[in-house]
Amino acid sequence: MGLLSLAIWLPIVFGALLLAFGRDEHAGMVRWIALIGAVLGFVVTLPLVTGFDTATAAMQFTENVAWIARFNVRYHLGVDGLSVWFVLLTAFITVIVVISAWEVITERVHQYMGAFLILSGVMIGVFSALDGLLFYVFFEATLIPMYIIIGVWGGPRRVYAAFKFFLYTLLGSLLMLIALIFLYYKSGGSFEILEWHKLPLPMTAQTLLFFAFFAAFSVKVPMWPVHTWLPDAHVEAPTGGSVVLAAIMLKLGAYGFLRFSLPIVPDASQAWAGFVIALSLIAVIYIGLVALVQQDMKKLVAYSSIAHMGFVTLGFFVFNELGVAGGIVQMISHGFVSGAMFLCIGVLYDRVHSREIASYGGVVNTMPKFAALAVFFAMANIGLPGTAGFVGEWMVILGAVQFNFWIGLLAATTLIFGAAYTLWMVKRVYFGAVANDDVRGLTDINYREFLMLGVLAVAVLWMGVYPKPFTDVMQVSVTELLRHVAISKLN
Repeated sequence: MGLLSLAIWLPIVFGALLLAFGRDEHAGMVRWIALIGAVLGFVVTLPLVTGFDTATAAMQFTENVAWIARFNVRYHLGVDGLSVWFVLLTAFITVIVVISAWEVITERVHQYMGAFLILSGVMIGVFSALDGLLFYVFFEATLIPMYIIIGVWGGPRRVYAAFKFFLYTLLGSLLMLIALIFLYYKSGGSFEILEWHKLPLPMTAQTLLFFAFFAAFSVKVPMWPVHTWLPDAHVEAPTGGSVVLAAIMLKLGAYGFLRFSLPIVPDASQAWAGFVIALSLIAVIYIGLVALVQQDMKKLVAYSSIAHMGFVTLGFFVFNELGVAGGIVQMISHGFVSGAMFLCIGVLYDRVHSREIASYGGVVNTMPKFAALAVFFAMANIGLPGTAGFVGEWMVILGAVQFNFWIGLLAATTLIFGAAYTLWMVKRVYFGAVANDDVRGLTDINYREFLMLGVLAVAVLWMGVYPKPFTDVMQVSVTELLRHVAISKLN
C-alpha cells in the first residue's frame, strides 16, 4: 500500500471504526480517536510534497492494480503538480475541522467525526484517481457524508438545503458518467484518464463531451447560474461542514476542468472559452454585488466564495501559464482563507447563536485576540498584499490582461467589490462601540480556538509572503498541460 492509498484509507478506516463502535457516552475517547486518525492522515501526505520531483510533469507516487478486471477498471492512483497540493490541503483541513468540533458537537459525536474522516479520504481519492470510473466513484461518494453532515447537524432548514445540494450535484454528474462511458468505448475499452488525453476526437464529439463535463464541474464549483445551492448549504451546515465545503469540495469541480475538460477536449475548451470566461466574470462582478447586500455573515462569505471561484475558472480558460497557475494558487489560498472565515463565524455563533451582522458590533472590545485574527483573515479575503489571497488573484489578473486587456480590467473589479463587502462586514461586526449585552458578555477565544485559527493564520501569511514552494511544484505540470492544448490546436 503506497502513500496515496494510506492517505485515502487511513481516515476512512478510522471513520468507519467510529461509526461502528463509537458511543456518545465515550465522547471524549471518540474525539481523541478522530484526532489521531486525522493527524495520521495528514502526516502520510507530507512525503508527497517533500519527496515530489518538481522537474517532471509525469505522475508520481503511482499505484496501479486491477480492480474490476472484466471491464478493465483499475485501482490507479497518482499525483502531479496539478493535484498534489490538494491532497495535502484536504488532510490539513480535516485536522482543523476535528479540532473545531471538540467542544461544540455534543450529540452523536462519533457519527459527526466519522462522517468527516470518511469524507476526507474520499476527497483525497478524487484528487488521486487516474482511472475514470474510480474518479467517478470517489466524486459521487463525497455527496453521502456531506449530505448527512448538513441534514443531521445543520440549521432549521437543513433537510431542504441537504436535498438541494444532493440533487444539484447528482444530476450534473450523470452527464459526466455518460461521457466517461463514451470515452471508454472510444479508447477501445480503457478507463485510463491519461490514455483519454491522447484520443483524437472530432470537434462534434469534443463539444458534446465538453458540456457533459461542464454540467458536472460547473455545479460543483459552483458557477453562475447553477450556484444557488451553495448559500443554502453554507447557511444550514454546521461550522465544520461549511469549512470543508468551501475549502475542499468546491475545488473538486475546478480540478475536474484541469484533469478532464482541458486535456481531453482541448479544441472544444478553446472554442467555448469565451462562454466560460463570461460566466466567470458574471460570478466575479454580479455575485460580488449580491454579497454586498447580505445580512447573514455565512451567506456573505458563501457568495464571496462563488466570486473567488469565478476567478479560478477565469484563470483556467485564458490559456496561459500565469492564468492557470494563478487559478490553482487561488484554489489553495481560498482553502485557507474561506475555511478560516467560516471558523470565525462559528466562534461567534457558538457564543451568541446568531449569524446576523446586526446582532454584533464592537466585538474587538470584548474579544481582542479573536478580532485581530478575524480581521487578518478578512484582509486576506480582499487580497491584501502579503497574504495568500493576493497571490492567486494577482496572477489571474495578469494572465487575463495578457489574454485580453478588457477581460483583465473587469476581473480586477473583484478587488473593489471584495473590499467593499468584506470591510463593510468587518466594520459592523468588529469595530465601534459595544452594540448590545450579548457582545458585552463575550469571552475571548480559548487555547483550542486560538490553535486552529493561529495555524491557519500562519499558512495564510506564509503563502502570501513566500508562494514559491507552491508555484514550483505546479509549474512543470501547468506548462505541459498548456503545451498539450496548444499542440492539439495546431493539429
